Amino acid sequence: MMNVLLVEDDIDLATTIVDYLEIESIECDHASNGLMGLSLIESNHYQMIILDINMPKMDGLTLCSTLRERGMDIPILMLTARDSLDNKLQGFEAGSDDYLVKPFAMKELVARVQVLAKRRSGEVKKLAVGDLSLDLSQHTAHLKQNTLKLSPIAFKILEVLVRTSPQAVSRQQLMQQVWGDEQPDSNSLKVHIHHLRKQLDVEHSNVKLETVSGVGFAIKVESEGN
Repeated sequence: MMNVLLVEDDIDLATTIVDYLEIESIECDHASNGLMGLSLIESNHYQMIILDINMPKMDGLTLCSTLRERGMDIPILMLTARDSLDNKLQGFEAGSDDYLVKPFAMKELVARVQVLAKRRSGEVKKLAVGDLSLDLSQHTAHLKQNTLKLSPIAFKILEVLVRTSPQAVSRQQLMQQVWGDEQPDSNSLKVHIHHLRKQLDVEHSNVKLETVSGVGFAIKVESEGN
């Protein structure tokens, strides 16, 4: 079942949306303000977020910007009573993927949710985990202040692992996401993983590429005590 988060302070509207989405077999958690929404996002996995702009404690634009600055590529649909061009531009500048003006038809909301939930947001330009950062627009990776020397394939492997971190990615999933249906033999992946691990081990950083027995590979951040 699809799992989404609604961040909306209008309780009546939120109840209507949650009930309607459940009829459409879409599971929907609800937060009544931005801070509560941020807390739920940090502890749960959602396929997309429906986000109101005007909210107490943390408004929708701030929450959206915060998620993008952290490298989170969850698709975001903004809900607002404002329909001026400036307001729409503010939403997109904050990192939203789509925009729906109140009042709206529930069928249209469901259609937008179903489309957005199937893809990652294109608004994210950088990813980071521990001392490692990736610039997706420049296709460069940095460990602390040093640029890693990566081939396009190695960069794609690292991107998949960083997006999934700290969870492990199976060998099969990794090969499918990197090479698609035109997959090389399994030795190619082994060589790239070996090269990536050597690159990450050069510096004394808190980022490690681990082999998870029986599963695959994972990028993990070691705590200072380790």
